[in-house]
Order: sequence, then structure tokens, then C-alpha cells
Amino acid sequence: MYTYKFGKILSIKEKEKEEKQSQYEQSVMEFEKCAEKLYELLKQKEDLEAMRQAKLERGLPVGDMLAQQYFIDNLEKVIMNHQVLVIEARQMMHQMQEGLIHSNIEVKKYEQIKKNDYENYLFEQKNMESMLMNEISIQQFMNRGI
Repeated sequence: MYTYKFGKILSIKEKEKEEKQSQYEQSVMEFEKCAEKLYELLKQKEDLEAMRQAKLERGLPVGDMLAQQYFIDNLEKVIMNHQVLVIEARQMMHQMQEGLIHSNIEVKKYEQIKKNDYENYLFEQKNMESMLMNEISIQQFMNRGI
């Protein structure tokens, strides 16, 4: 009966890999959420600037123009903050990806060791079986001679 001597370690490494996979997926979702929010803000700014340009061509009171400019300036500050959040989320996502890659490598190492160990086990079993067959053959031959 074959038992893998590093079976518990392999199962621990597989659990770690699953946890890192979950963390990576969560970081991807967080990055996508931040990136979508940034896209929405940029689209909003673009729409506001297009609307302001259209109003400027038709004529716009100075007070309205200043209010729109103030709103766009504040929106730019929010956009800059979200750009920082997107960069941080991307960095976190890459860190999680690196951790996942490392865990995958560790699991593969232990799986390869298990495979090699099992092949050695089968080879030893065949050798023992062959030796047993030889011994039985020798005993049978000796019993015929007597």
C-alpha cells in the first residue's frame, strides 16, 4: 500500500494555493471596480467639458462658467485620487498574482516529488515481486530434485 510521505505538506500547500487564488480573484475584482469608477469619472468629465464647450459657443454667463469650472476642477481632484487608488489596486493585484504563482510552483514541486516517489515505489514493488518469484521458482526446483 502506497502512502506519500509528504502528503500532509502537499495538502497544506494546496490549501495555501486555493487561499491565494481566492485573494488574487478578490484583488482583480477590486482593481476592476476601481478602474470602472475611474472610467466613469473620466467619462463624466469629458461630457461636462463637451457640454461647457457647447454652452460657450452659444453664450454662457460668467457665473455659470465659473461654477462649471469649479465643478470640473473638483472632479479632476477626485479623478487624481481615483488614479492613485487604481495604481494601488493594480499593485496589490500584481502582488497577489506573484504569490499565486509562487504557490503554484510549490504545489507542482510536491506533486512532482509524489510522482517520482510513486514511480520508485512501483519499481521497488516489481523488484520485490521478481525476487519473490525467483525464490519460489528456486524452491520449486529444489523440491523437484529431492
